[in-house]
Amino acid sequence: MKRAYVAGTFDTKARELLYLRDCLKRHGIDTVTVDLSTSGAKSPAEADIAALTVATFHPLAAEAVFTGERGSAVARMAEAFSTFVKTREDLGGLISAGGSGATALATPAMRALPVGIAKLMVSTIASGDVRPHVGSSDIAMLYPVTDISGLNRISRRVLANAAGALAGMMRAEPLPGEDEKPAIGLTMFGVTTPCVQMVTSLLQDRYDCIVFHATGAGGQSFETLAGSGFFSGVLDITTTEIADEIAGGVLSAGPGRLDAFAEHAIPYVGSTGALDMANFWARETVPTTLAHRQFHIHNANVTLMRTTAEENSRIGRFIAAKLNRMRGPVRFLLPMKGNSALDAEGKPFFDEAADQALFTSLEKDFRGGADHRLIKLPHHINDAPFAEALVKAFREITEMP
Repeated sequence: MKRAYVAGTFDTKARELLYLRDCLKRHGIDTVTVDLSTSGAKSPAEADIAALTVATFHPLAAEAVFTGERGSAVARMAEAFSTFVKTREDLGGLISAGGSGATALATPAMRALPVGIAKLMVSTIASGDVRPHVGSSDIAMLYPVTDISGLNRISRRVLANAAGALAGMMRAEPLPGEDEKPAIGLTMFGVTTPCVQMVTSLLQDRYDCIVFHATGAGGQSFETLAGSGFFSGVLDITTTEIADEIAGGVLSAGPGRLDAFAEHAIPYVGSTGALDMANFWARETVPTTLAHRQFHIHNANVTLMRTTAEENSRIGRFIAAKLNRMRGPVRFLLPMKGNSALDAEGKPFFDEAADQALFTSLEKDFRGGADHRLIKLPHHINDAPFAEALVKAFREITEMP
């Protein structure tokens, strides 16, 4: 029997957490209540799992959690709770509610759970930047409109919706699919969509093609699943998040992008998709220090900045260093006529010198071998022959003759 775990600070949010519990029970979902209070006070009887019990899962023991200093206590309880949830075989869903502190306590444990287990955070900061809390996981965030402070006509409705959503997620089963096919991961951006769609159409009869939007969190999710052995191979066509890391854009996946393939021997086919651009939000949010740069308004909320030759040289060195460390077979394909829909002759970001700086840097630093190859092709990334070459390279390193 899978149960919904209702977790939070029972010293301050007991009424709201118990209301969530009761709503879940009304939906026929068995529950386990977990106290995450960091005050050190005894947990109330309504908490099935006491805060002290959770704290014992910290690697330095419970005493390390109850420090008397809120910041360190929250961080250490979150660490303990992340370990705790992985030991619970009956956990079928996890829900919490509160402000920034409760969000910091509960979401690391949610991120520690496998993809597919229901996770819902009712948070007063859910209308802001939740990327640090959601990360590369499938956490549902719900903004409660009012503070999580007592029960009223608004909070009761929102919390009831949250409980209903978690109950629905716990009961939901995907429609019959083709899970028997081996899974492969692909990365895509709007400006590389034609390429990725052609690749998937050529491979979908044999593989379950799982596409990730290269928006920072997308690349992190892609690599998390790759590192867990989820994929039999990957086609990392759109490495644009590295441009954001180098050029200061807002969609970086961090300096660890590509590291999963150095740590795990996964067949890897990659390319330079959308490395001609770094991403920012609405035009007025772009730092004034970049006012002299070349921009393209993608939409009202997204502004693209053309990467320079100097930045592309750095990007090339970054990628080559990562490719050289990869443990599995590697094929990295260079589209010599452009890296995105905007980087083609007559398009706003067409810059042969900047592209050549990228390709030259990659070629200079890349260490080739029988199983590690850099391949130059006289095509644009969205040309059909380039997509076909990606598929050919993938089959070469993953399929038996």
